[in-house]
Amino acid sequence: MSHAYRPLVILSEAKDRFAAERSFASLRMTCVVLSLLALVSCRNEDADAYGNFEATEVTVAAEIGGRLLSFRVEEGDRVARDSVVGLVDTVPLLLERQALVARRAGALARARETDAKIGALEVQRSIADRELARTKRLLEQSAATAQQGDRAERDARVARQELAGAWAARAGATQEVAALDAQVASMDDRLARGRITSPLAGTVLARYVEPGEFVQPGQPLFKLASLDSLTFRAYVGNAQLTQLRLGQAVRVGVDRGDSIATFPGRVTWIASTAEFTPTPIQTREERADQVYAVKVMVANPKGRLRIGMPGELTIAPGSASE
Repeated sequence: MSHAYRPLVILSEAKDRFAAERSFASLRMTCVVLSLLALVSCRNEDADAYGNFEATEVTVAAEIGGRLLSFRVEEGDRVARDSVVGLVDTVPLLLERQALVARRAGALARARETDAKIGALEVQRSIADRELARTKRLLEQSAATAQQGDRAERDARVARQELAGAWAARAGATQEVAALDAQVASMDDRLARGRITSPLAGTVLARYVEPGEFVQPGQPLFKLASLDSLTFRAYVGNAQLTQLRLGQAVRVGVDRGDSIATFPGRVTWIASTAEFTPTPIQTREERADQVYAVKVMVANPKGRLRIGMPGELTIAPGSASE
Protein backbone atom coordinates (compact mmCIF):
# COMPACT_ATOMS: atom_id res chain seq x y z
CA MET A 1 0.00 0.00 0.00
CA SER A 2 1.32 3.41 -0.86
CA HIS A 3 1.91 6.10 1.66
CA ALA A 4 -0.78 8.25 0.01
CA TYR A 5 -3.61 5.87 1.00
CA ARG A 6 -2.50 5.15 4.60
CA PRO A 7 -4.20 8.26 6.15
CA LEU A 8 -7.45 7.29 4.49
CA VAL A 9 -7.28 3.76 5.92
CA ILE A 10 -6.54 5.05 9.44
CA LEU A 11 -9.48 7.50 9.22
CA SER A 12 -11.81 4.70 8.10
CA GLU A 13 -10.72 2.46 10.99
CA ALA A 14 -11.29 5.32 13.50
CA LYS A 15 -14.79 5.89 12.13
CA ASP A 16 -15.62 2.20 12.45
CA ARG A 17 -14.31 2.09 16.06
CA PHE A 18 -16.29 5.22 17.00
CA ALA A 19 -19.46 3.73 15.53
CA ALA A 20 -18.94 0.52 17.47
CA GLU A 21 -18.37 2.39 20.75
CA ARG A 22 -21.49 4.52 20.16
CA SER A 23 -23.53 1.40 19.49
CA PHE A 24 -22.24 -0.23 22.70
CA ALA A 25 -23.05 2.90 24.77
CA SER A 26 -26.54 2.98 23.28
CA LEU A 27 -27.04 -0.69 24.16
CA ARG A 28 -25.82 -0.12 27.73
CA MET A 29 -28.19 2.84 28.19
CA THR A 30 -31.05 0.69 26.90
CA CYS A 31 -30.22 -2.00 29.46
CA VAL A 32 -30.18 0.57 32.28
CA VAL A 33 -33.56 1.93 31.23
CA LEU A 34 -35.03 -1.56 31.03
CA SER A 35 -33.67 -2.36 34.51
CA LEU A 36 -35.24 0.78 35.95
CA LEU A 37 -38.52 -0.05 34.29
CA ALA A 38 -38.38 -3.55 35.76
CA LEU A 39 -37.76 -2.18 39.23
CA VAL A 40 -40.61 0.28 38.91
CA SER A 41 -42.94 -2.42 37.62
CA CYS A 42 -42.14 -4.62 40.67
CA ARG A 43 -43.28 -1.89 43.06
CA ASN A 44 -46.87 -2.47 44.15
CA GLU A 45 -48.70 0.79 43.51
CA ASP A 46 -51.65 -0.47 45.59
CA ALA A 47 -49.55 -0.63 48.78
CA ASP A 48 -50.63 1.77 51.52
CA ALA A 49 -47.33 1.94 53.45
CA TYR A 50 -43.80 0.59 53.48
CA GLY A 51 -41.55 -0.55 56.32
CA ASN A 52 -39.34 -3.31 57.70
CA PHE A 53 -39.69 -6.43 59.80
CA GLU A 54 -38.34 -6.47 63.34
CA ALA A 55 -38.39 -8.77 66.35
CA THR A 56 -38.04 -8.44 70.10
CA GLU A 57 -34.41 -9.32 70.75
CA VAL A 58 -33.33 -10.50 74.20
CA THR A 59 -29.72 -10.37 75.37
CA VAL A 60 -28.93 -13.01 78.01
CA ALA A 61 -26.22 -11.98 80.48
CA ALA A 62 -24.28 -13.80 83.18
CA GLU A 63 -25.95 -13.53 86.59
CA ILE A 64 -22.85 -14.54 88.59
CA GLY A 65 -19.14 -14.25 87.95
CA GLY A 66 -16.87 -17.19 87.29
CA ARG A 67 -15.24 -19.35 84.66
CA LEU A 68 -17.56 -20.54 81.92
CA LEU A 69 -17.33 -24.33 82.14
CA SER A 70 -19.68 -25.09 79.23
CA PHE A 71 -21.60 -23.10 76.64
CA ARG A 72 -23.62 -25.05 74.08
CA VAL A 73 -25.20 -22.51 71.73
CA GLU A 74 -24.29 -21.53 68.20
CA GLU A 75 -25.66 -18.75 66.02
CA GLY A 76 -28.77 -20.01 64.27
CA ASP A 77 -29.60 -22.64 66.91
CA ARG A 78 -33.19 -22.90 68.14
CA VAL A 79 -33.44 -23.17 71.91
CA ALA A 80 -36.43 -24.04 74.09
CA ARG A 81 -37.69 -21.92 76.94
CA ASP A 82 -35.88 -22.55 80.27
CA SER A 83 -33.42 -24.93 78.59
CA VAL A 84 -29.91 -25.00 80.13
CA VAL A 85 -27.33 -23.88 77.54
CA GLY A 86 -24.28 -23.28 79.75
CA LEU A 87 -22.75 -23.51 83.20
CA VAL A 88 -20.59 -21.13 85.24
CA ASP A 89 -18.12 -22.56 87.77
CA THR A 90 -19.82 -22.53 91.19
CA VAL A 91 -17.29 -24.49 93.31
CA PRO A 92 -16.41 -21.43 95.49
CA LEU A 93 -20.10 -20.82 96.12
CA LEU A 94 -20.60 -24.48 97.01
CA LEU A 95 -17.80 -24.28 99.59
CA GLU A 96 -19.38 -21.15 101.06
CA ARG A 97 -22.68 -22.97 101.32
CA GLN A 98 -21.06 -25.85 103.20
CA ALA A 99 -19.58 -23.38 105.71
CA LEU A 100 -23.00 -21.79 106.20
CA VAL A 101 -24.62 -25.18 106.72
CA ALA A 102 -22.00 -26.02 109.39
CA ARG A 103 -22.66 -22.71 111.17
CA ARG A 104 -26.39 -23.38 111.03
CA ALA A 105 -25.89 -26.81 112.58
CA GLY A 106 -23.91 -25.20 115.43
CA ALA A 107 -26.65 -22.63 116.01
CA LEU A 108 -29.27 -25.38 116.12
CA ALA A 109 -27.20 -27.30 118.66
CA ARG A 110 -26.98 -24.20 120.87
CA ALA A 111 -30.73 -23.68 120.54
CA ARG A 112 -31.39 -27.27 121.68
CA GLU A 113 -28.95 -26.85 124.58
CA THR A 114 -30.74 -23.66 125.59
CA ASP A 115 -34.08 -25.49 125.48
CA ALA A 116 -32.75 -28.09 127.92
CA LYS A 117 -31.40 -25.36 130.18
CA ILE A 118 -34.75 -23.56 130.10
CA GLY A 119 -36.48 -26.74 131.29
CA ALA A 120 -34.12 -27.10 134.25
CA LEU A 121 -34.42 -23.41 135.18
CA GLU A 122 -38.19 -23.57 135.08
CA VAL A 123 -38.08 -26.39 137.63
CA GLN A 124 -35.70 -24.37 139.84
CA ARG A 125 -37.92 -21.31 139.60
CA SER A 126 -40.97 -23.36 140.56
CA ILE A 127 -39.18 -24.75 143.62
CA ALA A 128 -37.88 -21.31 144.58
CA ASP A 129 -41.37 -19.78 144.27
CA ARG A 130 -42.87 -22.49 146.50
CA GLU A 131 -40.06 -22.07 149.03
CA LEU A 132 -40.63 -18.31 149.10
CA ALA A 133 -44.37 -18.77 149.64
CA ARG A 134 -43.74 -21.24 152.49
CA THR A 135 -41.21 -18.95 154.14
CA LYS A 136 -43.67 -16.05 153.99
CA ARG A 137 -46.31 -18.13 155.78
CA LEU A 138 -43.80 -19.11 158.46
CA LEU A 139 -42.80 -15.50 158.90
CA GLU A 140 -46.43 -14.56 159.44
CA GLN A 141 -46.59 -17.21 162.17
CA SER A 142 -43.21 -16.07 163.59
CA ALA A 143 -41.89 -19.59 162.84
CA ALA A 144 -39.06 -18.41 160.54
CA THR A 145 -36.34 -15.83 160.81
CA ALA A 146 -35.93 -12.75 158.65
CA GLN A 147 -32.69 -14.19 157.29
CA GLN A 148 -34.54 -17.25 156.00
CA GLY A 149 -37.08 -14.99 154.35
CA ASP A 150 -34.36 -12.93 152.60
CA ARG A 151 -32.63 -16.09 151.38
CA ALA A 152 -35.86 -17.54 149.95
CA GLU A 153 -36.66 -14.27 148.18
CA ARG A 154 -33.14 -14.08 146.76
CA ASP A 155 -33.31 -17.66 145.41
CA ALA A 156 -36.64 -17.01 143.73
CA ARG A 157 -35.39 -13.78 142.10
CA VAL A 158 -32.18 -15.41 140.87
CA ALA A 159 -34.15 -18.32 139.41
CA ARG A 160 -36.44 -15.92 137.50
CA GLN A 161 -33.49 -13.89 136.16
CA GLU A 162 -31.62 -17.00 135.02
CA LEU A 163 -34.74 -18.23 133.27
CA ALA A 164 -35.18 -14.87 131.54
CA GLY A 165 -31.54 -14.98 130.41
CA ALA A 166 -32.04 -18.49 129.03
CA TRP A 167 -35.10 -17.37 127.07
CA ALA A 168 -33.09 -14.43 125.62
CA ALA A 169 -30.31 -16.83 124.61
CA ARG A 170 -32.94 -19.06 123.01
CA ALA A 171 -34.31 -16.13 121.01
CA GLY A 172 -30.78 -15.18 119.89
CA ALA A 173 -30.07 -18.75 118.77
CA THR A 174 -33.39 -18.83 116.89
CA GLN A 175 -32.58 -15.57 115.10
CA GLU A 176 -29.11 -16.86 114.19
CA VAL A 177 -30.62 -20.02 112.71
CA ALA A 178 -33.12 -17.92 110.73
CA ALA A 179 -30.33 -15.67 109.43
CA LEU A 180 -28.26 -18.67 108.39
CA ASP A 181 -31.30 -20.21 106.71
CA ALA A 182 -31.69 -17.02 104.67
CA GLN A 183 -27.99 -17.07 103.74
CA VAL A 184 -28.21 -20.71 102.66
CA ALA A 185 -31.30 -19.92 100.56
CA SER A 186 -29.46 -16.98 98.99
CA MET A 187 -26.51 -19.23 98.24
CA ASP A 188 -28.81 -21.82 96.69
CA ASP A 189 -30.26 -19.08 94.48
CA ARG A 190 -26.77 -18.01 93.37
CA LEU A 191 -25.87 -21.63 92.66
CA ALA A 192 -28.99 -21.98 90.52
CA ARG A 193 -28.04 -18.80 88.63
CA GLY A 194 -24.81 -20.50 87.68
CA ARG A 195 -26.88 -22.44 85.15
CA ILE A 196 -27.37 -20.34 82.01
CA THR A 197 -30.91 -20.78 80.72
CA SER A 198 -32.87 -19.39 77.80
CA PRO A 199 -35.64 -17.03 78.95
CA LEU A 200 -37.75 -17.80 75.87
CA ALA A 201 -38.06 -20.16 72.94
CA GLY A 202 -36.30 -18.63 69.98
CA THR A 203 -33.34 -18.52 67.61
CA VAL A 204 -29.82 -17.52 68.65
CA LEU A 205 -28.82 -14.38 66.75
CA ALA A 206 -25.36 -13.75 68.21
CA ARG A 207 -22.89 -15.41 70.59
CA TYR A 208 -20.41 -13.28 72.51
CA VAL A 209 -18.29 -15.65 74.66
CA GLU A 210 -16.52 -18.98 74.45
CA PRO A 211 -16.20 -21.84 76.99
CA GLY A 212 -13.30 -21.32 79.38
CA GLU A 213 -13.62 -17.53 79.52
CA PHE A 214 -14.08 -15.74 82.85
CA VAL A 215 -17.37 -13.84 82.81
CA GLN A 216 -18.53 -11.03 85.07
CA PRO A 217 -22.05 -10.52 86.43
CA GLY A 218 -24.08 -8.69 83.81
CA GLN A 219 -21.74 -9.57 80.93
CA PRO A 220 -23.70 -10.40 77.71
CA LEU A 221 -23.44 -14.04 76.68
CA PHE A 222 -25.76 -14.40 73.70
CA LYS A 223 -28.70 -12.76 71.98
CA LEU A 224 -31.85 -14.46 70.74
CA ALA A 225 -35.28 -13.63 69.40
CA SER A 226 -38.47 -15.49 68.70
CA LEU A 227 -38.81 -15.67 64.91
CA ASP A 228 -42.07 -17.65 64.82
CA SER A 229 -43.79 -14.29 64.41
CA LEU A 230 -42.27 -10.96 63.41
CA THR A 231 -43.44 -7.39 63.81
CA PHE A 232 -43.78 -5.31 60.66
CA ARG A 233 -43.29 -1.60 61.43
CA ALA A 234 -44.68 0.75 58.81
CA TYR A 235 -45.54 4.45 58.61
CA VAL A 236 -48.92 5.62 57.34
CA GLY A 237 -50.32 9.04 56.57
CA ASN A 238 -53.54 10.60 57.76
CA ALA A 239 -55.51 9.08 54.89
CA GLN A 240 -54.49 5.53 55.78
CA LEU A 241 -54.70 6.15 59.53
CA THR A 242 -58.49 6.53 59.40
CA GLN A 243 -58.68 3.07 57.83
CA LEU A 244 -56.81 1.29 60.62
CA ARG A 245 -57.83 0.02 64.05
CA LEU A 246 -56.27 -2.31 66.61
CA GLY A 247 -56.81 -5.98 65.84
CA GLN A 248 -57.57 -5.29 62.20
CA ALA A 249 -56.53 -7.91 59.63
CA VAL A 250 -54.19 -6.57 56.92
CA ARG A 251 -51.81 -7.95 54.28
CA VAL A 252 -48.04 -7.55 54.25
CA GLY A 253 -46.13 -8.15 51.04
CA VAL A 254 -42.43 -8.88 50.46
CA ASP A 255 -40.46 -9.03 47.23
CA ARG A 256 -39.94 -12.56 45.91
CA GLY A 257 -37.94 -11.95 42.78
CA ASP A 258 -40.45 -11.42 39.99
CA SER A 259 -43.53 -11.27 42.25
CA ILE A 260 -44.81 -10.13 45.63
CA ALA A 261 -45.47 -12.73 48.34
CA THR A 262 -48.21 -11.65 50.75
CA PHE A 263 -48.69 -12.71 54.36
CA PRO A 264 -51.69 -12.13 56.65
CA GLY A 265 -51.09 -9.84 59.62
CA ARG A 266 -52.93 -8.16 62.45
CA VAL A 267 -52.49 -4.58 63.69
CA THR A 268 -51.18 -4.67 67.27
CA TRP A 269 -50.14 -1.04 67.86
CA ILE A 270 -50.83 2.40 66.41
CA ALA A 271 -48.80 5.42 67.49
CA SER A 272 -50.73 8.08 69.38
CA THR A 273 -48.59 10.94 68.06
CA ALA A 274 -47.30 11.82 64.62
CA GLU A 275 -43.63 11.96 63.64
CA PHE A 276 -41.51 12.66 60.61
CA THR A 277 -40.84 9.54 58.56
CA PRO A 278 -37.40 8.06 59.42
CA THR A 279 -34.71 8.81 56.81
CA PRO A 280 -34.11 5.24 55.53
CA ILE A 281 -37.80 4.66 54.77
CA GLN A 282 -38.97 7.17 52.17
CA THR A 283 -37.76 9.86 49.75
CA ARG A 284 -36.87 13.39 50.81
CA GLU A 285 -40.27 14.72 49.73
CA GLU A 286 -42.10 12.00 51.66
CA ARG A 287 -39.97 12.59 54.75
CA ALA A 288 -41.29 16.13 54.94
CA ASP A 289 -44.77 14.84 55.85
CA GLN A 290 -45.71 13.66 59.31
CA VAL A 291 -46.85 10.05 59.61
CA TYR A 292 -47.93 7.56 62.26
CA ALA A 293 -46.01 4.40 63.12
CA VAL A 294 -47.97 1.15 62.96
CA LYS A 295 -46.98 -2.35 64.12
CA VAL A 296 -48.40 -5.45 62.47
CA MET A 297 -47.86 -8.95 63.85
CA VAL A 298 -47.10 -11.43 61.06
CA ALA A 299 -46.82 -15.20 61.60
CA ASN A 300 -43.56 -16.72 60.34
CA PRO A 301 -43.89 -20.50 60.87
CA LYS A 302 -41.66 -21.47 57.93
CA GLY A 303 -39.00 -18.83 58.61
CA ARG A 304 -39.39 -17.11 55.23
CA LEU A 305 -39.35 -13.67 56.82
CA ARG A 306 -36.15 -12.13 58.19
CA ILE A 307 -35.35 -9.30 60.58
CA GLY A 308 -34.77 -6.09 58.61
CA MET A 309 -36.50 -7.37 55.45
CA PRO A 310 -38.43 -4.57 53.68
CA GLY A 311 -42.11 -4.97 52.98
CA GLU A 312 -45.29 -3.17 52.09
CA LEU A 313 -48.59 -2.86 53.90
CA THR A 314 -51.92 -3.24 52.16
CA ILE A 315 -55.17 -2.29 53.89
CA ALA A 316 -58.29 -4.05 52.64
CA PRO A 317 -60.97 -1.54 51.58
CA GLY A 318 -63.67 -1.16 54.21
CA SER A 319 -61.88 -3.40 56.73
CA ALA A 320 -61.81 -0.71 59.41
CA SER A 321 -65.59 -0.52 59.57
CA GLU A 322 -66.10 -4.27 60.00
